[in-house]
Amino acid sequence: MPSAAERTRTLVQGTCSALLVVPGLDLARAEPLIPDSRSVGPEGDVFLEFAADSPAVRAATHAQGDELTAVLEITDVAPVSVPHRIRGRAWISGWLTSVPGIAEPGRMMLRLEFGEAYVDDLWGAEDIEPEDFRDAAPDPLAFHEAELLQHLASAHDEQMRTLCGLLGERTARTCASHQPRAVPVALDRFGLRVRFVEDRGSCFDARFEFPEPVRDVTELRRAMHTLFEAAAS
Repeated sequence: MPSAAERTRTLVQGTCSALLVVPGLDLARAEPLIPDSRSVGPEGDVFLEFAADSPAVRAATHAQGDELTAVLEITDVAPVSVPHRIRGRAWISGWLTSVPGIAEPGRMMLRLEFGEAYVDDLWGAEDIEPEDFRDAAPDPLAFHEAELLQHLASAHDEQMRTLCGLLGERTARTCASHQPRAVPVALDRFGLRVRFVEDRGSCFDARFEFPEPVRDVTELRRAMHTLFEAAAS
């Protein structure tokens, strides 16, 4: 399974929505502080790009030393229609400074020096140590995940339903009697998570592990083919 640090790196460097919260900054009449881009440096610091006139940039520019604290809040929403669509949240707190000369004209890069982080997602809730976050890598399927899940949901509905047969005799009988929808809700290099949704609104998740971690979409296709073959037999 992916570690908490890897899952958090995936959220930071992916396409999830993110909001920068700067305690004490008066944003009553301002737009939310949503960075235009996010990246992670070699030491584990998070780099956030904003317009040069953003309140976050002004605050970071006028701050002295490491006095300006901030929190990056990330929300991960499933890219398919499914009950309970929020898959997870992560919070990274630290100290905010400006980094002149990196961004394009009219833009400014801010550095959020990693202090501590916490993730609460489909795997559970965990704290992340700075060294673990620094050394982790985002999941290689992250930038394709939304498209892949949507394709599985729209083009492979019948094959998705057959996966219930891999969950044991009791669950298979439940699936046969209630015929739930099988919605692919999350995908990573280790496996696929499916949410089985019944007509009366109840649902449960099941995780299908690949024989070995995949490194790209080509290997993913082979892994999914093997998974569907096992379900069909």
